[in-house]
Amino acid sequence: MVKSKTDIIAQDIAAKIRHGQFKAGTFIPSENQLTTLYGTSRETVRKALERLNSLGLIQKIRGKGSIVLNLERYSFPISGITSFAELNRSLGMNAKTKVLELKKMESLPKFFKEKFPKQSKQKGIYVERLRLIENEPEVLDCDFLFTPPIKELPLKVAQNSIYNYIENDLGLEISYATKEVTVERINTDLQKKLAVGDNLAVLVASHSFLSDTTPFQLTLSFHDPSKFKFVDFARRQKIKL
Repeated sequence: MVKSKTDIIAQDIAAKIRHGQFKAGTFIPSENQLTTLYGTSRETVRKALERLNSLGLIQKIRGKGSIVLNLERYSFPISGITSFAELNRSLGMNAKTKVLELKKMESLPKFFKEKFPKQSKQKGIYVERLRLIENEPEVLDCDFLFTPPIKELPLKVAQNSIYNYIENDLGLEISYATKEVTVERINTDLQKKLAVGDNLAVLVASHSFLSDTTPFQLTLSFHDPSKFKFVDFARRQKIKL
């Protein structure tokens, strides 16, 4: 996938934050300085900064600029709906995805039925992907995509971004998800895949929906508890009463 100028700028600034070139509590260069530095338009710079702002890496302060926030290097957003590929591209995590399994099924896998009993007879596509950062297992994502609306899932898509495929190739709009975070006992097979010594893992169970409220995806995301940290970033949404 060809990166846009916005992606390149956002990733470069994120890398500078991650490596301490732009330290927490300090201001990054102004929009004018960034425009000159990257040889691009002010609008492109603003889009890149807005992306970093929405991810919680910076806070834009009117009349002063953008200050770097004090967040951990790798904090996977639990409450948002951001794909791993999007997060990897935005933050430059040097992450890789290894597809372990991809197949069509007539009903949910057994371990999905325990979490999603109401969808136990749902037909769909099961895909299991191991997320590696710096070649170390970080997350095991197990997804079940409903058929319909997702009729096919090419291997190349599973290796990259399923959400990009759903939105840009299939023309569907992903809207919201419900999520539950628990600590669960896992079997030896999952222990080996995550390279953990204990039989416990943090499990994030998600049920995702399209904009017309059609359910399209169930996800069981297993995290190594020794590496997992719940870091949520919330922005104030004003509601008129």
